[in-house]
Amino acid sequence: MSDSIRKHIYFASDFHLGTPTYEKSLEREKQVVAWLNHIQPNAKEIFLVGDIFDFWFEYKHAIPKGFVRLQGKIAELTDAGIPVHWFTGNHDMWIFDYLPKELGIQLYREPITRKFGNKTFYIGHGDGLGPGDRSYKLLKKIFTNKLCQWSFARLHPNFGIWLANLSSKSSRAKTGKNDEKFLGIDNEWLVTYSKEILTKDHFDYFIFGHRHLPLQIELNQQSIYYNIGDWLHYFTYLEFDGETAILKKWDNGEISDYFK
Repeated sequence: MSDSIRKHIYFASDFHLGTPTYEKSLEREKQVVAWLNHIQPNAKEIFLVGDIFDFWFEYKHAIPKGFVRLQGKIAELTDAGIPVHWFTGNHDMWIFDYLPKELGIQLYREPITRKFGNKTFYIGHGDGLGPGDRSYKLLKKIFTNKLCQWSFARLHPNFGIWLANLSSKSSRAKTGKNDEKFLGIDNEWLVTYSKEILTKDHFDYFIFGHRHLPLQIELNQQSIYYNIGDWLHYFTYLEFDGETAILKKWDNGEISDYFK
């Protein structure tokens, strides 16, 4: 299909594949693949904005089991010439070169800027940005440290992956309820971060994951902040048709505008 027909840009995040159980994760993975099948005919580019996996670590000769349906679908998309942009999140920051090499994705560890048509985009997962959350920012520095990564790789995969999954579930048990609450514009760290960026440069859209809660907030008359939600509870994604961005909901093949 020609680029003149493929004109839509899609954004989704926080699939958290691997949690809470194998069965529920597999069911969710199949929904993600069904959504990708649906958008493929119109997709010019696809952005997966972090925490696609609940945990991921690439050993030199081993990777976590599972998620083969998603990986196969993404390889099919990139083989068909559709760019897939993948952001690391706080749960899957230990993606290295395996997925880019095998699936053909473009990997990002920091926010990026893009221009589609006459609209400008600021895109990132969102973890560690804005004021506050100092404990996580310190933890992220540790986890992204090369010595820390080398040390973890010395653990046997059976133990290392078990330990990491245990830590991930414990973290979600502590913060899960907070992800469901809107904190107010003045207390949403990514909103504050976006407003700070706007004092230096203009962007039409700020697009983040991480927060899990679907949000659409007008920062000023020309800029909108979106948090694109998650696929644990909301099954939401953002679609840009070349002129307008709309947050939508996937419901077993039924699509609706989330805020209508």
